[in-house]
Amino acid sequence: MPRIFYVIQNKVIETEPDETILQASLREAIPHAHACGGQARCSTCRVQIVEGLDRCAPRNDKERELAARLHFSPEIRLACQTTVNGDVTLRRLVLDAEDIKLTAQSSTADAPAPIGEEKKLAILFADIRGFTPFAERLLPYDVVHVLNRYFYEVGRAITDHGGCIDNYMGDGLLALFGIDDTKDAARQAVGAALGMIAAVEHLKPYVKMIYDRSFEIGIGIHYGEVIVGAIGAPGRKRVTVIGDAVNLASRIESATKPLGVRLLISEATFNELQDVIRPGNSHRVALAGKSGEYLLYEVSGLIETPA
Repeated sequence: MPRIFYVIQNKVIETEPDETILQASLREAIPHAHACGGQARCSTCRVQIVEGLDRCAPRNDKERELAARLHFSPEIRLACQTTVNGDVTLRRLVLDAEDIKLTAQSSTADAPAPIGEEKKLAILFADIRGFTPFAERLLPYDVVHVLNRYFYEVGRAITDHGGCIDNYMGDGLLALFGIDDTKDAARQAVGAALGMIAAVEHLKPYVKMIYDRSFEIGIGIHYGEVIVGAIGAPGRKRVTVIGDAVNLASRIESATKPLGVRLLISEATFNELQDVIRPGNSHRVALAGKSGEYLLYEVSGLIETPA
């Protein structure tokens, strides 16, 4: 009988005639997501055929329709619809509850209303350290998947602390705090940053298990004046922020790499929070594109205040 090799579980099973990959997995007690019950109404059971794609039955109408809608490449198959007539090696692509949430998410997101005014906000820039060499050894699907998983995890930390993601730049992001209420914006940003660092630590075993690699994150925060408004051509405008404070936050994030730290905040941010943060080392550094030196602070935690 045909055999299925699971690369992450390092397990081999035999399949019965006309048995789908999903049915075989469940029969052998291999956890396999199937949120719609195996009806080809979701993609949570999808797998990547590493070897033996020619030994898989062609896509049926249900799978073909969903694959076209989600732009699946040929090696990405729905386990609930795919049968095999020879040995195949595969990798499950939706492994846990967080993956299921991610694949079920809507592609739309709430954005702050266009207000066109000056505001004092906390600006957070974050970037994955060394992502280019990390990604160049992965398949395109894996690059997109691990980035989406990363953005999902750190995005929760941002929204949980009252922030919103303004923009994605490759493996980096810009988040804003204080759009609706500037009170506690700096504290919210630092709390989100610490939550993002914790989220990355939580994600590392997942990435190590699947890709046998790891990564770090760098975060820079500045509290300052920006212009908030809807920018862009007619019909394609979106709310964003403009100003030197944005550029400074980006430069602070860039400084985390040579200093070998994960989080740095500006002096202005520190002055807002010096009574409620646990500061680490301070650094007086020159920032690319900026004149003079800037005093930056590491942060190890926030001091909880009584309710």
